[in-house]
Amino acid sequence: MNDELKETAKFIADYAACLTGSGVHTSRILRNSKRIGESLGVTIHMTVLHKSLILTAYNGQNDSFYTEVVDIPELPVNFEYNSELSSLSWKAYDKRLPLDVLWKEYRQIKAKPAMSPYLVLLLSGLANASFCKLFGGDRIAIGIVFLATLAGFFTRQQMQRRHINHFIVFTVSAFVASVCASTTLLFNTASEIAVATSVLFLIPGVPLINGVIDIVEGHTLTGSSRLMHAFLLIVCIAAGLSLSLLLFKSRLL
Repeated sequence: MNDELKETAKFIADYAACLTGSGVHTSRILRNSKRIGESLGVTIHMTVLHKSLILTAYNGQNDSFYTEVVDIPELPVNFEYNSELSSLSWKAYDKRLPLDVLWKEYRQIKAKPAMSPYLVLLLSGLANASFCKLFGGDRIAIGIVFLATLAGFFTRQQMQRRHINHFIVFTVSAFVASVCASTTLLFNTASEIAVATSVLFLIPGVPLINGVIDIVEGHTLTGSSRLMHAFLLIVCIAAGLSLSLLLFKSRLL
């Protein structure tokens, strides 16, 4: 077997898996991967599934091929990271970079430090507080939603750090945020708006958008899997909210 073809397939499979895990829709993954393959003189065929992908690299010069199956890592959605990976595919295509250089630049991109979790926590709180304002909440509701989001998002971060099942993470985080937001009942303010906006940080927007894009572009299996996964997360959010409503139903319903 051609060792160079094997290493090329391993690189592109790892590259494609990282793109998939960090929130890129299927067509973009295929385009980027095939672009890198073309720059290295091989043809790439790929099947992207929800938890894994299957890649076959074919070298027409010596009629050899190699198939690689890799698991898709669970990575946080990072648009800057995705943009740099896409730029790498164009750089490989335009400059015909050799495989060792591609590995080096790819590892440099992966090694870049992620955004501080405390900064993400703060920004999420401000975002939900802004939604509360947009939906008609007053200053008291906005302040409580901000604090409730901090509590819910911090709970999510700590549970994810311990690798707890993400369905449980979403249910518990929604419950914590909505219970904290229910303290608006102590004040003369819009409790319904506060409770509803306190869990918006959990909405799986990227899987929903990617699922629709995949189905529209013909990747029905992958798109349906992403939509089903997003639907289950929404059910978990609803379950967490329902627990809060059961505790305070006489005053929230």
